Amino acid sequence: MASLRLLLCALTLALASPSDSQLTVKTTTGTYTGLIDPPLFPHVRQFRSIPYAQPPLGPLRWAPPVAVPPSARHFFAQRFPPSCPQYQSRNLTVWTTNITDFAIRLYGQSFTAGAMAQASSEDCLYLAIWTPVKTNASAPEDRKLPVALFLPGGDFVGGGVDVPYQQPAGWIERTRSHIVVTANYRLNIGGFPWAAGLETQNVGILDARMALEWVYANIGAFGGDPERIMLWGQSAGGVAVDMVAHAFPEEPLAASLFMQSGTAMVNISAADPTHSNFTFVARNLGCDFPGDARAELECMRQVPMSLIQNFVGQYKDNATKPTMTFKPAPDERIVFFNYTTRDLEGKLPSIPALVSTTANEVATLSRYPLTNITDGPYQPTVDAGTVSIFVCLASNTTVLRGKRKLTTYRYEYAGNFSSITPLAWMGAYHAADIPPIFGTYQVPTPGRMKVMVDGVTSFERKVAEALQDHVLAFMQDPEDGLRNRGWPAHDDGEGRNLMRFGAGTTVQRRVSAGEVDDACVKGVKWNPNPS
Repeated sequence: MASLRLLLCALTLALASPSDSQLTVKTTTGTYTGLIDPPLFPHVRQFRSIPYAQPPLGPLRWAPPVAVPPSARHFFAQRFPPSCPQYQSRNLTVWTTNITDFAIRLYGQSFTAGAMAQASSEDCLYLAIWTPVKTNASAPEDRKLPVALFLPGGDFVGGGVDVPYQQPAGWIERTRSHIVVTANYRLNIGGFPWAAGLETQNVGILDARMALEWVYANIGAFGGDPERIMLWGQSAGGVAVDMVAHAFPEEPLAASLFMQSGTAMVNISAADPTHSNFTFVARNLGCDFPGDARAELECMRQVPMSLIQNFVGQYKDNATKPTMTFKPAPDERIVFFNYTTRDLEGKLPSIPALVSTTANEVATLSRYPLTNITDGPYQPTVDAGTVSIFVCLASNTTVLRGKRKLTTYRYEYAGNFSSITPLAWMGAYHAADIPPIFGTYQVPTPGRMKVMVDGVTSFERKVAEALQDHVLAFMQDPEDGLRNRGWPAHDDGEGRNLMRFGAGTTVQRRVSAGEVDDACVKGVKWNPNPS
């Protein structure tokens, strides 16, 4: 029996280690050895933890990210990094009860712990890279692979690299023709403190930009094409993508943008000119220095982040008034108050964009329907939120980009599949198009019952593969890749074009964008279940 175990171990190591040149890659900041997961993804290299900035600890807490210096050291990048500090609310939501694979992995901690996530840490500015095994870093430039850099969502208070539904090995295993990178960025009070003692406030957005800079400088070593980077984000990640692009319009580095259920057109709060929220937290944690912003900041940099996160999180859990939030706020350098004006003035990067929504966005963002779990939240309220928060966001972004003659593609996801939708009323909920694109809709993960994975239908697989293929075509050729697949840009020819995926029994269908946007523009009744 012992000899059999040794044999199996040797076979596994042989599969996981095709060659040093495949699994060990030299970058400007170090040499990293990744891994291969033979049972599920034998053709995908995974470099799970590569720092793109120095740990934001001590005096670097709340400071703009500092680049990792050049290094020749060797590191093993085989375990996912901690996510940036975030609080696990004690309040029940669909995300913490029914679809936990959208949350960071907690390794045994309750999703409703009412405390800072034990799998999160301030030393969190890392990214992960998934790339095909046969990628040749020395290939000619025209053989380099397109790259997606994904910024996770989570309302700027949660999320990270180690999210089961957002790990793209299944997609890359299928296509073997692109690279995906996912990056952490600082969240909540850690990323958007708005403290009086700081010159720069929106450091979470600067984290995302630095991740992009690292990828642009180093992805060639992994076989990627730095001139074909698609900067991609979902929900708050989509907002962050748009904000990064607007903050650096003359040097976007990315060749295209994919804003999935979120753009910078979201209504963001005005800045906190008196810095009252940060000072309120500071005073409650023993850093009471009226009129001395420097002393307040230095004191707060000595307070354990868990105490800070728990105070802010429990304040929100208790529904204490007045409300207190820490999210991107206009500073007119990194985040802007009026993106409409900036777009009309041409202060946005002149690169193609893919903008998307789902048909029933707000179903899972509504209050958890404890007293009516079968029927779900009140649908007219869900519809109103879907239109005002998401449809108008996408429509306004598209219109303004159109005025600048920038290529913009639009889609709506309408799929409702039981393998990723445990409650029928959820429909095509916010983020429901994440598992199909990443390929995780059919992969067993820690939070899913096996029966759900076994329940994947052939129609669901066709929808997922159609989404994957279209997104890949956009990555490969942002200007014409989708046109060549019969998906015209929004303003091509007559009418307004939009692709709808997974509605009824149809894998994909081109429709007029008016079927979506007119609910915002003309007040037409919203349809959360298009056929």
